[in-house]
Amino acid sequence: MSNFLHLKYSEKSVSVTKALTVRFLTKRFIGEYASNFESIYKKHLCLERKQLNLEIYDPCSQTQKAKFSLTSELHWADGFVIVYDISNRSSFAFAKALIYRIREPQTSHCKRAVESAVFLVGNKRDLCHVREVGWEEGQKLALDNRCQFCELSAAEQSLEVEMMFIRIIKDILINFKLKEKRRPSGSKSMAKLINNVFGKRRKSV
Repeated sequence: MSNFLHLKYSEKSVSVTKALTVRFLTKRFIGEYASNFESIYKKHLCLERKQLNLEIYDPCSQTQKAKFSLTSELHWADGFVIVYDISNRSSFAFAKALIYRIREPQTSHCKRAVESAVFLVGNKRDLCHVREVGWEEGQKLALDNRCQFCELSAAEQSLEVEMMFIRIIKDILINFKLKEKRRPSGSKSMAKLINNVFGKRRKSV
């Protein structure tokens, strides 16, 4: 049986996220992309003896079109990959705002049984000589908000990009197992209901 895993990508510069996605899907690096459209990528993979269908939603991430509501994505996505450019301080501030939005207390109409998996990624590690965001800053933001964290270079580190995706997919699979454990079975729920009904009747006699 196949599972659909839904990942949402968010980053201030859309070319960065598309570069990571294409690296993962094709192992190729392309540095320039059109930045005025959104994309959904699909990939079939086998992981931990499970056949999985992965969907990656890569939004149009132009600054003027960035949205912080994320209401539909919080329902749709099983995990989030939040990417910033280590040579761009403003992209880190944008990533921080997105993480705060994902992790803020959820309202009753948008409540999830298990907290979403989130991976914070500092991209363009090959540009350390013009770094504006320290590794420690990224690590602290991730720890404070229960996220995984890594720095990498989509341009130079194909294996690291693949391992990042595998790590968040494994987190999503763990969340699936937690959901199943927390979900009462039909027979147990029915037994509890019957017990409550007849228990109340016995007390009233």
